[in-house]
Amino acid sequence: MTDFGQLWMAYRPLVRDVAYRVLGSVAEAEDVAQETYLRLLARGDEPLDEPRAWLVTVSSRLAIDRLRAHEHSRRAYVGPWLPEPIVTDERTLPEDRVTLDDSVRMALLIVLEQLTPAERTAFLLHDVFDLEFDRIADVLGVSPAAARQSASRARRRIADQGTARFTVDPATARRLSERFAAAASDGDLDGLMTVLASDVRGHFDSGGTIPEAPRGVTVGASAVARQFLASVGGRGLAFTPAEVNGSPGVIARRRGRIITVLALEYADDRITFIHGIGNPQKLAHLN
Repeated sequence: MTDFGQLWMAYRPLVRDVAYRVLGSVAEAEDVAQETYLRLLARGDEPLDEPRAWLVTVSSRLAIDRLRAHEHSRRAYVGPWLPEPIVTDERTLPEDRVTLDDSVRMALLIVLEQLTPAERTAFLLHDVFDLEFDRIADVLGVSPAAARQSASRARRRIADQGTARFTVDPATARRLSERFAAAASDGDLDGLMTVLASDVRGHFDSGGTIPEAPRGVTVGASAVARQFLASVGGRGLAFTPAEVNGSPGVIARRRGRIITVLALEYADDRITFIHGIGNPQKLAHLN
């Protein structure tokens, strides 16, 4: 008889990893994990020959159902919709960590948001989680050939977006995040501009909670730095470097609570893109 408790302890992180990458939400990934666990318990004494494949299949099916249900609300969202960030530090318990790799970097997650649910799920399940197309087809309710085509379209669109922008070494990226945090804390416009690429881009997801936040992409070092200080600076925030979705980034706290998370992209010893998340609902899991 299968020991479902032991099985769940071994595979719960995987289930959450799948759901987070499909949904871009830590909170919803936890909900999917709980639903998957209930499905597992409902099997009773029925044997489970391929537990990993079964759990990935069930959790991804639950996640894609949620993703499809959210399509309308995401289109009506105020400003840019960015995934919920993952901030990791020494206080993060091992059992609460989402596995960090290239597939969880903010740049890729944002591109995945532009794909159809089928393309996104097929790519993740095959290219990241090594699921066979027969099982992916079962998740999507299509033929294996259609599932393969969805994954192929996703790869092309990801390649076209050029998401491999993390081209500086980690030590340089950390130094840039530290300099950005120091300049942001001081409200230092010139200090911010020295770490930004001339063609840097930035956007900010506040969900409409910060009226000053732009609702599109801001381009250029001067424009991005000024818009950042106008939207986020001067609000009594303390900025510190942190690991955000597996890369050096910056978080802003007020009285101990995380108010803003900045996921940064780098190239040629400069910051090339700032993904800012300040919607309190998307930061609730961090506080």
